[in-house]
Amino acid sequence: MSFRRISAMFLRHIYLYRHSFTRLLEIVYWPLLDLLLWGFVSVYITKLTSQGQTAPNFLAIFLGALILWDILFRSQQGISVSFLEEVWARNFLNLFVSPLTISEYLVSLMLVSLFKVAVVFLVSSLLAWLLYSFNLFIIGLHLLPFMINLIIMGWSIGLLTTAFILRFGQQAEVLAWGIAVLFQPVSAVFYPVSVLPHFLQVIARYVPASYVFEGMRAVIMGQSFPTGYLARAMILNLIYLVLVLLFFFRMFKAVRVKGLLVHMGE
Repeated sequence: MSFRRISAMFLRHIYLYRHSFTRLLEIVYWPLLDLLLWGFVSVYITKLTSQGQTAPNFLAIFLGALILWDILFRSQQGISVSFLEEVWARNFLNLFVSPLTISEYLVSLMLVSLFKVAVVFLVSSLLAWLLYSFNLFIIGLHLLPFMINLIIMGWSIGLLTTAFILRFGQQAEVLAWGIAVLFQPVSAVFYPVSVLPHFLQVIARYVPASYVFEGMRAVIMGQSFPTGYLARAMILNLIYLVLVLLFFFRMFKAVRVKGLLVHMGE
């Protein structure tokens, strides 16, 4: 074995980090998010233990949150990754020399997203029932507005990601895999918002998913349906979706005018 050849390949990959902010960011991004998420879960459990309490319906809350979070994540990926597949296949330009409009294309991505969400939801719910005897449908009809809000938030994140990829190209592709997870700690998926530090609680008020997961915990614990939470989540979702759509159309127009569609996938 040649040390020179090994060191040459090692340096080749290290030098890539010098010229790529996204690669540098990725080194600390995932460990930081894991630390935040599971750190807050630990704080929540520690608080309950120190007060001599047990986590109420912890298994149901945890599994329910896990399944619902996957709905948001898959709805985002259904848009972002489906878009990237066209880019990787270098088919994006071909689509828009056809009669296909950008609005029709976005609707098709949303339908793909819904299909993925439906498959993942059914599989996850079935496995949760078979392996852990957990029936997510104990939430009843309340499950539907929870899911709708999470899907819309996922669409907003997916469209935002796609807009950045359109504008900045391959450097922004990492967002398709990581941007949704950025919202997980402040969405209070596995713990109440009250566990978060004050400044993160303020941020959580503007994250629609935080109201969904707070509402889910309330319903599973036998409390009344949180109509106020769901109304806030829906209002925020509609505002964000409109803003993101406007941003996406603006980015698409800018990319088309500058002739950057030709270089998508290169």
